[in-house]
Amino acid sequence: MKNLHPMLMVSQKFIPSNVPVHLLTRHSLREQPQNEFADGSVPLTEEGVELAYKWGQQLALPIGGLFSSPMGRCIDTATHMAAGAKDANKLLLPHPVEPVVRPTLVEPGCFVADIKLAGPEFFRLGAQGFINGYLAEAVPGVLTPRAGLSKLASYLYQHQVEAASLAVHVTHDTVLAAFVSALQGKPRIEAEDWPWMMEGLWCWFDAEGMHWIWRGEQGVLPLQFHRHGGVIAT
Repeated sequence: MKNLHPMLMVSQKFIPSNVPVHLLTRHSLREQPQNEFADGSVPLTEEGVELAYKWGQQLALPIGGLFSSPMGRCIDTATHMAAGAKDANKLLLPHPVEPVVRPTLVEPGCFVADIKLAGPEFFRLGAQGFINGYLAEAVPGVLTPRAGLSKLASYLYQHQVEAASLAVHVTHDTVLAAFVSALQGKPRIEAEDWPWMMEGLWCWFDAEGMHWIWRGEQGVLPLQFHRHGGVIAT
């Protein structure tokens, strides 16, 4: 477990045990691509498979929902986490379980409104530069950070599981980086802020909004709730 971010497991002691909880996580350790952009063909390493399995065993709450980006390494991460959870008697789903694929979790992210405009910027700026442009509202074809918060928070809210269980959502670094940095109100993201592989954000909902924990930092995103199931960040 040396490759797991040290604060991820520690933060579990702060999550409630009587409400539905979400873990929005980056996929596990993957092979290195030929360039800085890892396409869908880049798989998990053997260490990545083992890490996902062992982390599934260590989860404080049983898995009641399993969702993934369409990318193979995300699906594999979810699958191996579920296998670890099953062997630790922490899986509430029939096994073997296939993660529910959700396009919202794919990169460069649910924050993209027009891929024809945003796509070239993603490759021109690189992942970190793209996120900083997003935070500065300087990238064409993407939502504002506030609209992005509302969209992804709505997705999570609409994928609630039973109380005292965990919904796992396996995504990519860009999605997680954009969401976390906007939650923290950061004007830009630095290299040390970038999500580790297999690192995740804990969150849950109540009347106040969406509570979240990232690297031990705790916060609340105030929300307006709507009867159709969506939320708006206020």
